[in-house]
Amino acid sequence: MSPAAGSGGEGSGEPVGRILIVEDEPQLLRAMRINLHSRGHEVRTAVDGAHALREAASHPPDLVVLDLGLPDLDGIDVIRGLRGWTRVPIIVLSGRTSGHDKIAALDAGADDYVTKPFSVEELLARIRAVTRRAGGAETGPVITLGRHRIDFATKTVTTLPDPATPSASESVQGAEPGPTPESVRLTPTEWRLLATLVREPGKLISSRSLLDQVWGPGHADDTSSLRLYVNRLRRKLEPDPSRPRHLTTEPGMGYRYQP
Repeated sequence: MSPAAGSGGEGSGEPVGRILIVEDEPQLLRAMRINLHSRGHEVRTAVDGAHALREAASHPPDLVVLDLGLPDLDGIDVIRGLRGWTRVPIIVLSGRTSGHDKIAALDAGADDYVTKPFSVEELLARIRAVTRRAGGAETGPVITLGRHRIDFATKTVTTLPDPATPSASESVQGAEPGPTPESVRLTPTEWRLLATLVREPGKLISSRSLLDQVWGPGHADDTSSLRLYVNRLRRKLEPDPSRPRHLTTEPGMGYRYQP
């Protein structure tokens, strides 16, 4: 793929959007940036996995083009990190041609897989295809659930002060200062379960689907573990765990996240 390949400029019919390219090979990164920019896309770039995750959190893209062979993180781990809070389409670029690598990327949450070397026209066609398939509301990296501020990019949960309680700056002279924000620790499984629920606000997600997405194939009948972890999340995040408002149950069917 050369920098001048396939440049079409205005009138090419490409959708305008924000694209994050994650690639550590300078020439290929420059070629993709030039070609996508010529189609009217806003292009941001990252050269390693940590940079990609920070960039996606601070400037949420409409689509990610991701190389698997990065210098710091494996691209599969970057996909998992993104899928913790976003449904943005991800197109993988890789020199790895084995079926195992393709399956691993798709199972982690990639939407498509392009093998290097590739033409710019092929990449543009894949972008059009995944953009057409993409839909639904996007959940940002930070949400508020009750009195909790949840950041899926940094994996932190902060309990905000009760608005009815005076803050330190509002406390009267000589009185004890109001409470400061406290952190809540979630386990990796709790993070995966919470992320799966909040990606579909208001939608009923079946128990079988949650088990498959959070625990993987082969756990479809382990409803006791699912109930256990939902109850753990409620104890940590719900104002009244016995009467949940945000993580609700549809008996015999599944669970729902109510913003």
